Amino acid sequence: MNAVHAYVAPGTPRDLEAGIVEALQARGRLRDADLARAERLQQETGGPLLELLGRLGLVSERDHAEAVASVLGLPLVPTKDLPDLPPENVALSPKFMRQFHLCPVRETDAAVDVLMADPQDAYQLDALRLALPRPIAPFVGLRSEIDALIERWHGQGRSAMGAIVDNAEGEGAEMDDVEHLRDLASEAPVIRLVNLIIQRAVELRASDIHIEPFENQLKVRYRVDGVLHEGESPPANLTAAVISRIKIMAKLNIAERRLPQDGRIQLRVQGRELDLRVSTVPTSHGESVVMRLLDRESVVLSFEKLGFTNEFLPQFQKVLDQPHGILLVTGPTGSGKTTTLYTALSKLNTPDVKIITVEDPVEYQIEGINQIQAKPQIGLDFAHALRSIVRQDPDIIMIGEMRDLETARIAIQSALTGHLVLSTLHTNNAAGGITRLLDMGVEDYLLTSTINGILAQRLVRRLEPTHAERYAASPEEIEKFGLRKLQPEGEIVLFRPRGSALAPSGYVGRTTIMEFLVMNDELRRAVMRHAGMGEIEEIARRCGMRTMYEDGIAKALAGLTTIEEVLRVTEET
Repeated sequence: MNAVHAYVAPGTPRDLEAGIVEALQARGRLRDADLARAERLQQETGGPLLELLGRLGLVSERDHAEAVASVLGLPLVPTKDLPDLPPENVALSPKFMRQFHLCPVRETDAAVDVLMADPQDAYQLDALRLALPRPIAPFVGLRSEIDALIERWHGQGRSAMGAIVDNAEGEGAEMDDVEHLRDLASEAPVIRLVNLIIQRAVELRASDIHIEPFENQLKVRYRVDGVLHEGESPPANLTAAVISRIKIMAKLNIAERRLPQDGRIQLRVQGRELDLRVSTVPTSHGESVVMRLLDRESVVLSFEKLGFTNEFLPQFQKVLDQPHGILLVTGPTGSGKTTTLYTALSKLNTPDVKIITVEDPVEYQIEGINQIQAKPQIGLDFAHALRSIVRQDPDIIMIGEMRDLETARIAIQSALTGHLVLSTLHTNNAAGGITRLLDMGVEDYLLTSTINGILAQRLVRRLEPTHAERYAASPEEIEKFGLRKLQPEGEIVLFRPRGSALAPSGYVGRTTIMEFLVMNDELRRAVMRHAGMGEIEEIARRCGMRTMYEDGIAKALAGLTTIEEVLRVTEET
C-alpha cells in the first residue's frame, strides 16, 4: 500500500501556484485587476488562490487546466478519450474523489493513471500514494469533466445538467399564466440550468447558442468555428421555464410570444465580460432563441490576425487611406464583415479625424468613435440617421449595411461630398457588389464616381498547428484544385486535421479568405455598359485580383486550413 510514488510535483506548493498564476497572466487569461481582487479576498477568507479564482468565475476551467498542464509538463486529457468502464482493481471513496476532483482512470503493471484537476496539490498526491497499490501517473483534466466522469462511473450516471434537472419543476407550466412562468424562471434550478448552458458555450468558445423547441424535445446547439454541434439538452417540460428565464435576463416581454423580440444580456462568465445578443422568434412548438456571444476581451482588431496577408494588406491599406469614396465589405451573415470594418475604423481612428457609425446593433464599443444604434421602430433607420450624420461634420462614416436604395443614395452623396464611407452588403463575391447596387437602382455614373474597392470574404476554420498532419497531394488533387497555379515547382504538401486534447476537431479558431476588387478605368467602363457579374470578375482577375477560392487554396498550401474547409465556404467545386 505504501509504494514509492513515481511522480513528484516540481517545486513547493506556493511556487507552483505562483507559476500557474503567472502562466494564466502570460496567456492573457487573468487580468491584473481580477488577481488583485482575488488576493484581497484570500487574505480575508484563506484557502488556495487558484480555487478562489475559479469560484469567483475569474478563470475558466479550461484556461486553468491548460496552465496547470503547461507548468507541470503533464498531458491534458479529455474524458472522451478514456475507457467506457473504470479500472477494476482500483478503489477510492467517491466522496474523496468528488471532494478533490480526481479519478483513477487506467491501471497498468507499472502505475495507476489518475485524472486530476489540481495535480500540484501535495496533500492529494500524499493521499493517493497511501490509498493506491501502485505508483501514480497524474494527468490533467477539466474539473467539470472529472466530476461528470465520477458521476457516470461511481454515481447514478447523471450529468451536471441531469443533477440540476432532478430538482427543477416544469410540469404544469401554463403558457398563458405569465406570473407562473415568471416564478418558474426565477427558481434556482432553472437559473443554474441557463447559466450552465451559457458556461458551456464559453468553454467551447462558441459564437452562438441555439435553443430550439420541438414537439417532444428542447434542442440546444452551439456554433463553434462556424459549425453547429448538438449539446446536452434540458427535458421538454422545462421549455417554457428556460426560455422565460432567458427573456427575463434580456429584459424582454415574457407575455409576448406571437412576435419576434430582440434584447441584450451583459454578464461575466468565467472571467470574461460577455455581451449576449438575444433573438426570439415564434415557431410551431414555442419560441426559438438564438444568443450571439460577443466576447469584448477576445476581439483583436488586427488585420494580420484576421488573415490579411503581406501581399494583400498594402493594397487594402492604400484604398483605406483615400480621403473620400466608398469601401464595401461583402459576404453572408457571420462571415466577419463587421470585425473587418471595426479593424479598419480602429486604424483610421486618430485625434484629427471624426468618425461616426450607424449600426444595428452596435456590437463593440470603440473609444473615440461616435456610434449610433439604429432603432427602426421609432423611425431611426439607416437612411434617417445618415441624413443627420452628414450635418455633424464627420470625416469618415460607417453604415452597418446598405439595405435599400435610399440608404445607398445618401451614402453615395456623402462620398461625393468628400467623406470616406465604409459599409457592408450581402453578396457572394466582390463583383456581385456592383451588380447588386445597380439592381437596387443606383445610377451607374454614381457608382463609378464613388466606389473605391469591394472586399468579399468568408471565414474558414484554422488548423491547430501542433497536431496538423502533413501529406503529399495526389496528382488528382493537384489537377482538380489547380494547385500548380499557386506552386509551379516542387512537391505539393497539404494538411489534414488531427484531434488533440486542446482541439478535439483538429481546428481552433478561424481565419479569413478574401478577394479584393479595386476599381479602375477598365472596370468603370464595364459598369457604365452594365456588364454582367462574370465579365466584371474576369476584368478584375485580369487586373490582378485573386479570388476567394485562390486565396483559400494558398492558405491551405501554407498549412493554415484545409482544402475541405475552402470548398465548404466557396462556390468552387
